[in-house]
Amino acid sequence: MKKVLYTCPYVPAEWVAAHGLQPCRIIPVSAAAGSAVDRLEGLCPYVRGFINEIAAEKETCGIVATTVCDQMRRGFDLIVRRCESPAFLMNVPSTWQTVAAQKLYIGELKRLGGFLVRLGGRLPTDEQLAEVMLKYDAARRNIFSAKEKLSAGEFAEAIASFSHNGPGERIDDSADSEPVGCGVPLAIIGGPMMINDFDILRMAEQFGGRIVLNATETGERGFCSPFDRRSLRENPLMELAAAYFGGIPDASRRPNSELYRWLERELATRGVRGIIFHRNVFCDIWHAELSRLKDFSGLPVLDIDSTGESESYRQRNSNRIRAFLEMLT
Repeated sequence: MKKVLYTCPYVPAEWVAAHGLQPCRIIPVSAAAGSAVDRLEGLCPYVRGFINEIAAEKETCGIVATTVCDQMRRGFDLIVRRCESPAFLMNVPSTWQTVAAQKLYIGELKRLGGFLVRLGGRLPTDEQLAEVMLKYDAARRNIFSAKEKLSAGEFAEAIASFSHNGPGERIDDSADSEPVGCGVPLAIIGGPMMINDFDILRMAEQFGGRIVLNATETGERGFCSPFDRRSLRENPLMELAAAYFGGIPDASRRPNSELYRWLERELATRGVRGIIFHRNVFCDIWHAELSRLKDFSGLPVLDIDSTGESESYRQRNSNRIRAFLEMLT
């Protein structure tokens, strides 16, 4: 099946899959993966890693980027120049509270649908779209239900695998499975993580913590909200748009009040005692939230900026996370 590559959570995988193509969300291994963009000053390491990996992918039929951040807008220009596959830039409104913004997002989904048809896909019926949505929704529910039986790294890997490959084998979430051990309850909050950044999760648990909330873009915060079954049957495209555009809280939204409402609920529900704040270098959107998050949460916050590479960076993180956990215990 032809692959359509993307990385932004506001691109619904179900919409691509319903067109008969394989949605493949790219979470880069590191910023240095591949060679399309070795170095480019001022370019976000995550975007650099994304471009390198899609340039190296041989089985793609198309690439989808969004306007959620300026770095990806800039990255799209590089994608057009350096990648052979057709590329599509999807406009995702920053404002979200108006009917006009919601209509614009739905209009962009339809425009994306036209792009997918040109790639060889076919326009889905409402029944076909609803069937795909139910399949993906069940897979997300399975990942969440198995969360307590997985380490933080395993949970992040399960999300990454689902995002890249789509629904697959169920994760064992049976009641007789042993839950993962306890530790100081932590949250990790911020922008997207690369695969190598998952070491941060493992370090936190190695030094006595337990990541109970992965609120990064590539973690559970990047999942759309569960679908309403009744709305799904009546108008699946409208429900898809509501679950993605209206259901993923992010710092890029204007206003981003929903992000803090979501965090307030989740931090309290999960008994979080400390926060690891993860951001990629040159990500102004998330860097601007650091001070506000400290004031909002009233919790100790460890700021970690990611360059996406180097062993010295990994050692620095190890030392800082160890010290942070020692302070909390």
